[in-house]
Amino acid sequence: MTQTTADPEVRHEDLGPLMGLMTGAEKHGTAATSTLDVLWVLYDRVLRVGPGTAEDPERDRFLLSKGHGPMAYYAVLAAKGFFPVEWLSGFGSYDSPLGHHPDRTLIPGVEIGSGSLGHGLPLAVGTALGLRAQGLDEPAVWVLIGDAELDEGSNHEALAYAGSAGLERLHTVVIDNDSATHGWPGGIAARFEAAGWSAVTVDGRDHAALHAAFTAPHPGRPHVVVARVEKKH
Repeated sequence: MTQTTADPEVRHEDLGPLMGLMTGAEKHGTAATSTLDVLWVLYDRVLRVGPGTAEDPERDRFLLSKGHGPMAYYAVLAAKGFFPVEWLSGFGSYDSPLGHHPDRTLIPGVEIGSGSLGHGLPLAVGTALGLRAQGLDEPAVWVLIGDAELDEGSNHEALAYAGSAGLERLHTVVIDNDSATHGWPGGIAARFEAAGWSAVTVDGRDHAALHAAFTAPHPGRPHVVVARVEKKH
C-alpha cells in the first residue's frame, strides 16, 4: 500500500474557508483550530490512507480522541475527498452526518466515535494490539488527544501498558495548549518517556517540525509528539 500523495489542487490555505462553512452553536472553535496544522500534515504527508483505501486492512488508522471540536477534522477529510465539501454547511444540523462529535458509522474515513475524553488512547492501544494479533505489521495507529485528557486516569493506564508492551506501531499526538489541570515534572513528554515511549516536543504550527517529529524512527517503542500551540483563552 502506497502513501497518500498530496492533491495539488488542495492547499493548507484552503482549510480556513472550508471551516468557515460550518456555523452554529457548540462549535468549540478553539479546540478545532488547535488541531488544524497537525491534522493537515498527517493527512497530507504521513498517513497511508485515502478515500479509496478507507476500508483496506493495510491502511494506517487515525483516531481522533479530541472529538469535541471536529471542524478542522471535517475540513481536512472533505479536502482530501473522503466526503463531499457540500456536507460541511450542514454541520450539526438534525439530518447531517457531521455531528458535534464524529460518528464512525456516518462519516467515511472516521475510525472511532469520539468526544468522551480519555477514551482515544486506550482505543488506540487496543487497535494496535488487534493489528499485531492479526499479523498486520505495516499499518500505523495514530491517535490525537488534548493535554487536558491526561487528567483522565484511563490514559495513564494506556500509556503505561503501551510502553511495556513495546507497541512500535502506536503513535500519539498531544495538542498542548496548557489546558490540563495537572502537570508532570519535566512536562508531558517526560511523562511518556518514563513509561518507555519515544517522545519529542515541537511547535504545533510548524509543518516542517511536525513532519520531522511524525517520521522520526523509534524502534521497539511507541512514539508521542507533543505539539505546543497557543494557550487556551
